[in-house]
Amino acid sequence: MQGQGLGDLDSLYREIILDHHRSPRNREPLASPDVEVEAVNPFCGDEVKVQLKAADSTLGDISVSGHGCSISQSSASLMGEVVKGKSFADALKIRRLFQGLMKGEELTEDQMVALGDLEALQGVRKYPVRIKCALLAWSALEDALKRL
Repeated sequence: MQGQGLGDLDSLYREIILDHHRSPRNREPLASPDVEVEAVNPFCGDEVKVQLKAADSTLGDISVSGHGCSISQSSASLMGEVVKGKSFADALKIRRLFQGLMKGEELTEDQMVALGDLEALQGVRKYPVRIKCALLAWSALEDALKRL
């Protein structure tokens, strides 16, 4: 994103987050999921439900639904887009990368590319109390993958 100032980048990130909050992706329930996990953030009341359909060791389909703040719901929507069709191992790798991003770890350019639009949520780390909101769906995903 060369040529854009930091203000422009913040605006773009904000727009990605709002877009996913207003129009969440992969929200339709799956007809017969292989696994379903619900997670709740007791501090703020955010809720998320993750349903997975597996094909061998790959996420064939995913549904992510729930309610809560724009951060938790946009993170859930972005997660669904990024991990759908990935192997279980790759989905868990992306989860670790995203958790690292939220904790302020330095990521390589290749790691940031692997995160895709999830990069838009990096500003959340400035607000430690909101990091749990961004990670809620990811915790549910990890639990769901362990059950497959």
